[in-house]
Amino acid sequence: MISKIDHLGIAVKSLAEAIPYYERALGLKCEHREEVPSQKVRTAFFRCGEVHLELLEPTDADSPIAKFLEKNPAGGIHHVAFGSDDVTAQLKQAAAAGVKLIHEQPFDGAGGKLVAFLHPKSTFGVLTEFCMPKPAAK
Repeated sequence: MISKIDHLGIAVKSLAEAIPYYERALGLKCEHREEVPSQKVRTAFFRCGEVHLELLEPTDADSPIAKFLEKNPAGGIHHVAFGSDDVTAQLKQAAAAGVKLIHEQPFDGAGGKLVAFLHPKSTFGVLTEFCMPKPAAK
């Protein structure tokens, strides 16, 4: 089940503008960049101890991150992602507890992970993600 906070998702208007802040002002290193077409975002990951920071830049005006930035023009924390050993079981547990699911099945996310989200109206205003490494192909 949940083993850790995997990452904090942070919405930014521009990776090109935000990455230098994390590298120069905070001294973190961008470890990985990736585009996730299914979520209409480009991402950049930074390790901070055992937790990653995931910067999220929209690639389309109707992406969830673009919509978040419309409401929060300065950007900010978009979601908290919990690492799990079984995202499907986490979703079932949350649904059984009456939590509204955004996704009923995990899907491919950034960093080679399976992910799924819970609706913030059911989680005290915090968009919550479950994630786990994708199983190795057989």
